[in-house]
Amino acid sequence: MALVPALDLRAVPNDIAIAHVPSNIEAEQALLGALLYDNAAFERLGDNLQPRHFFEPFHQRLFEAVQVAIRKGQLAEPILLAEQFSSDPAFNDLGGIRYLADLVDRAPPAANAPDYARSIYDLALRRDLIRIGGDIAATAQQSDAELDARDQIEQAEQQLFELAEAGGVTQGFVKFADALQGAVAMAAEAHSRDGGLAGLSTGLIDLDQKIGGLHPSDLVIIASRPSMGKSSLAANIGFDVARQYAWEPQPDGSRKTVRGGICAFFSLEMSADQLAMRMLAEVSGVSGDRLRKGEIDAMEFGRVRDAAIEIQEAPFYIDDTGGITLAKLTARARRLKRTAGLDLLIVDYLQLVTIGGAARTDNRVQEVSAITMGLKSLAKELSIPVIALAQLSRQVENREDKKPQLSDLRESGSIEQDADMVMFIYRESYYLSRLEPREGTEEHFKWQEQMDQVKGLAEIVIGKQRHGPIGTVKLSFNEDLTKFGNLARDSSRYEQH
Repeated sequence: MALVPALDLRAVPNDIAIAHVPSNIEAEQALLGALLYDNAAFERLGDNLQPRHFFEPFHQRLFEAVQVAIRKGQLAEPILLAEQFSSDPAFNDLGGIRYLADLVDRAPPAANAPDYARSIYDLALRRDLIRIGGDIAATAQQSDAELDARDQIEQAEQQLFELAEAGGVTQGFVKFADALQGAVAMAAEAHSRDGGLAGLSTGLIDLDQKIGGLHPSDLVIIASRPSMGKSSLAANIGFDVARQYAWEPQPDGSRKTVRGGICAFFSLEMSADQLAMRMLAEVSGVSGDRLRKGEIDAMEFGRVRDAAIEIQEAPFYIDDTGGITLAKLTARARRLKRTAGLDLLIVDYLQLVTIGGAARTDNRVQEVSAITMGLKSLAKELSIPVIALAQLSRQVENREDKKPQLSDLRESGSIEQDADMVMFIYRESYYLSRLEPREGTEEHFKWQEQMDQVKGLAEIVIGKQRHGPIGTVKLSFNEDLTKFGNLARDSSRYEQH
């Protein structure tokens, strides 16, 4: 039953000998024979083996036919399959039904089927590695390549990571007892922490109490109209997480985060310098506008210098690449997770991320859907919370009540569906300041009274939360420092923290 398959030379680099292409035809024949002899052996295989993993093209088609028949609850055996492949030239060249009968006659015990499947899968991954290596070498040698060297490296990382991800054995079903044990461990860890949070603290006490902190694998959307402060809120949260970072060594040499975390901030709108300026203004207490203009005295400059020394070691990483693609964003996040660690990822903002390559379409709703799904998958994959900022549509401005709601999200369907939490920022003072009447009139006095009541206040409207209730959280907002803070109306309550 010897079989010498035709090798597709385009699938491997020219300098690799045909004899060295990883394959095992006998293992493929053994697995197919075991399946044809006992269809129940199919249930012992993992769900990762696909027809394309077979080296011989006819074996690919045969395994697919067996797979389809068994999943339909039909019998997969030589006589029935011979009729299906009667017009297949390769089937007839191999001997027709006699070939299938030989596979059954020489079939190993069904208990060995998973071992043959693992071997076939491993060899397929090796062939993919050879192909990717050849592609990398060929692209790098092109003098007129469309991508520069750095982009080629990121593309290669993406290909290798996708291969590694595809090569992993899927977990499948988990026993409830195991899932329950994980839930109890999470509750115990939250109980042992100050403040009793299960996730990362945002640094905002009332917000933490409402949402329980930021949870691993969650996609959190912070949305608002322009100039409401969504970038400021995200930066405040991210930088507070980084400043609180503390870790302890593990027996295997790794580091376990015990407080705060390492934060990555993809700033697609502001430059890294602008974002750093905001952080410096927040910590030093000196207005960012005055910092930019240089309108500070010696004492304030001393505060700025001291603040810079204090925060320079915070594990806060900024990537200000404009119009970054989802593939590059995920590749860079994975690289940071692997090299330095990563506990929180922030994207500012969602609608500025692009879809590159073949996935790009003219339908922006579909693109945003792919981006939100990609960010949610990244959050689960890296087991970290991902905060993505989003712009609200102009329809908010046309309503008398300008408090945002879920339907105000641009391309709202996919964002609302994929997000674990959606928070809106609303500052009444922003809208009221634009309705100032003429000075000296009675209306102006009334307007001034209203402004005094709402100035420095902000509301976080939680429109969706998988893990808890929706509602509104009130915070303070310092416009000079673009800083959100705790609204200490009940001082005794905050002294307990």
